[in-house]
Amino acid sequence: MSLACVYSRARVGLESPLVTVEVHLANGLPAFHIVGLPEASVKESKDRVRSAIINCGYEFPAKRITINLAPADLPKEGGRFDLPIAVGILAASEQLPQVDLAQYEFAGELALSGELRAIIGEIPMAMSCSNSKRALIIPKQNAEQASWVKQAKIHAIEHLSQLYPHFARQTSLPLVAEKTLEQFDEINDLDISEVIGQPLAKRALEIAASGNHNLLFIGPPGTGKTMLASRLASILPRMTEAEALEVAAIQSISNQNINTKSWLTRPFRAPHHTASSAALVGGGSQPKPGEISLAHNGVLFLDELPEFERKVLDVLREPMESGEVTISRAMHKQSFPARFQLIAAMNPSPTGFFNDNRSTPEQVLRYLNRLSGPFLDRIDIQIEVARLPRGTWAADTENNETSAAVQQRVQACRMRQLARQDKANAHLGTRELKSYCHLSVEDNEFLELAVEKLGLSTRAHHKILKIARTLADMEATENIAHKHLIEALSYRAMDRLLRHLTQSVAV
Repeated sequence: MSLACVYSRARVGLESPLVTVEVHLANGLPAFHIVGLPEASVKESKDRVRSAIINCGYEFPAKRITINLAPADLPKEGGRFDLPIAVGILAASEQLPQVDLAQYEFAGELALSGELRAIIGEIPMAMSCSNSKRALIIPKQNAEQASWVKQAKIHAIEHLSQLYPHFARQTSLPLVAEKTLEQFDEINDLDISEVIGQPLAKRALEIAASGNHNLLFIGPPGTGKTMLASRLASILPRMTEAEALEVAAIQSISNQNINTKSWLTRPFRAPHHTASSAALVGGGSQPKPGEISLAHNGVLFLDELPEFERKVLDVLREPMESGEVTISRAMHKQSFPARFQLIAAMNPSPTGFFNDNRSTPEQVLRYLNRLSGPFLDRIDIQIEVARLPRGTWAADTENNETSAAVQQRVQACRMRQLARQDKANAHLGTRELKSYCHLSVEDNEFLELAVEKLGLSTRAHHKILKIARTLADMEATENIAHKHLIEALSYRAMDRLLRHLTQSVAV
């Protein structure tokens, strides 16, 4: 038989569409053609495949070889098609039995010696392959990550020559053992007990973790804003297996190093303030995930917030609401998940201190106006981090609460939310607010009066309700009490600062 069909998969964002590698050997002058919209890296596979086949002791057919990568309108890139092309050539030339080929999918880059090299995007490929009820044969370097996918049949190989004994049924390639959550640890080197003082900031951090709320720290330099923010990931609830797979899939297509010992640890991304819009949301001719997608199910930390360009921050507004980002190009568009928790830190003035007499109210207001109102409106909790009072350093810090203890409370609070509404409080919709954030007549009038006097938007009104709901859940109470509303209203430090500066400038 001079025709063989081998299955593989392309990489399009987080999707892995099926690609049928059709190999035809015909009489005529020796030639090697690859069709089906291959990019340069795929076209170059002909030389790698030829050398690999010869160096493995097989005979490279001296015929007219045509490789079709179907569907023809789907772009193909990377070296992942080396292995399926080589398998197709060996099967079409009857050097490899092709009785069971339809039950497998192949992916891997070949070295000239026939050894297999790692590819990008093994986790989305394993997920799609598992749904198709086929076994996946990939390089050994990718096998452990691919085995995280439940019910996926993964065969790991190191060399092209290992395929013949398997398909000739001389020896079978062993299946890679499926990993379970119990075999992994959640690793957090940073602990909240290391933070000296700042009880109000720690309280805000626990509230943010419990309800998945966005958080902004405002304070002078050296008050521990960055230190507090870096501890948020250590108190967040442990990721579920589905969440961990989503994170690992994004990392795999982004060619990020995945720590196989701590893949359940939530991601923490802290881009520099010189980052561009494309760096944050993603981009490129073949769109790739940006920082907000790499922070999916984790934390996006923006330090020195006003130093970011205003247009860069404003591109975060839609993903903060929708939980995903769509990158459009002329020929296609791709969507990436971006359900991140934003935590930011900033100084209250360009000099770092609000009352140091080095900046006028106009200069401070101009500095703060680098942040747009709609962007600030999407931050639930805004809290001031004051300088440590005298005597704090001498106080005993050994009895500070650890991240593990706080995480237990956060986990219990989050479980109450999931049992009630199947989502965190920060993600409640308008209709769900009416069902789960019911207020008494007196409390409703109090909140509306406070919102009117503070000049808050409807979105800010809803966020206050969500924070109050989280505070009630932290106390395991069914209804929102008056004290919960008062505490939620107290977390509006930026609104108070801007209102004070506006009044000072007007005078």
